[in-house]
Amino acid sequence: MDEFSSLADDFYVNMNLNTEMPLPQQRETILSFFERIQKTYPTMRNFYTRDTGDFVLEEDKEHNSYRWISIEPRRVCSGYVNPPNRELAMDQHKLVLELIPYMLSVSPMDCEALDFMLGFDFNYKGNHDALVAEALGTSSALDGMVDFPDARVINYEPAITISLDDSCRLQARLMIETRTSAYHVRRDDFPEEQISVYFTTRKYGSLEPGTTFDDTLDVLRERNDHLLKKFVIDEVLNPLKSTISTK
Repeated sequence: MDEFSSLADDFYVNMNLNTEMPLPQQRETILSFFERIQKTYPTMRNFYTRDTGDFVLEEDKEHNSYRWISIEPRRVCSGYVNPPNRELAMDQHKLVLELIPYMLSVSPMDCEALDFMLGFDFNYKGNHDALVAEALGTSSALDGMVDFPDARVINYEPAITISLDDSCRLQARLMIETRTSAYHVRRDDFPEEQISVYFTTRKYGSLEPGTTFDDTLDVLRERNDHLLKKFVIDEVLNPLKSTISTK
């Protein structure tokens, strides 16, 4: 299994390409694209259309590890949940990026943003927001609110975005999503849900002449891995995992 598989209950490797212009929606175009994907990954046999009009091709979700790809009006997404290793996910994402220029008429000029994202889910039956505050702490400016008599944390989802170059077109974003509501806190009754940590590196704007989507994804993955190992694992993922284990 991948070295990241032990960091959380589930982890996933996603790629999102947002386009400036609407993507083709014709039946023949969509089916031809997914049929080409299916030639490489024949176990991706579940095809359907969401109520939103998005088209999805995926493997069976009952397995612990599965692939999925979707086409939205202005976005192409590719994901792999619990991959045996991240290289398999990269191969999938690169196949999508190699096909879209001539099968979906997407030019590097048409890139609004390209994302590489690693996600981590932690199962926890309890107050998610209070646990995140305990595991990661709050700033000194907010400590007084947390310590206020009878105070109970009902929303705490830290997020930060940083630029990675002078133009601010290359960015990294860390976001934590909790799934506890005020209703759960009021009743002191918490279902087992997942706390999600998303770490994304993003390139905004059209690609430089001569630069491919593959090249850009490699850069995003490299920066993502570096920052993840330098900061996110020790400062976010491990504290969350450790705090949950004590409950």
